[in-house]
Amino acid sequence: QVQLVESGGGLVQPGESLKLSCAASGSIFSIYAMRWYRQAPGNQRELVAAITSSGAPNYADSVEGRFTISRDNTKNTVTLQMNSLKPEDTAVYYCNADIRSTGLRSRNYWGQGTQVTVSS
Repeated sequence: QVQLVESGGGLVQPGESLKLSCAASGSIFSIYAMRWYRQAPGNQRELVAAITSSGAPNYADSVEGRFTISRDNTKNTVTLQMNSLKPEDTAVYYCNADIRSTGLRSRNYWGQGTQVTVSS
């Protein structure tokens, strides 16, 4: 059983920063790509940032230069540092990862989501 648990969401004002964290736990053999998605009310879930197992990041145009994704392979964690937040960043943020459990094939897992609200 593999779980992804996010933390760090909350309410901030425009221009402020917030850091999201996601920890993977369970029977983990290897973690491949890790990602952050978000979904605002009435919108489809969208990819915000991704990072490969070797640490190469990729960002959506809307967050490029403001958000930074990083991972710690020794702790099975991924973080999303969000700076210069805007009201349009308001959404539920989800952690996502491709994880191989011992003796099994790689599967895609989702966290439960954490709310980020940017409002004055």
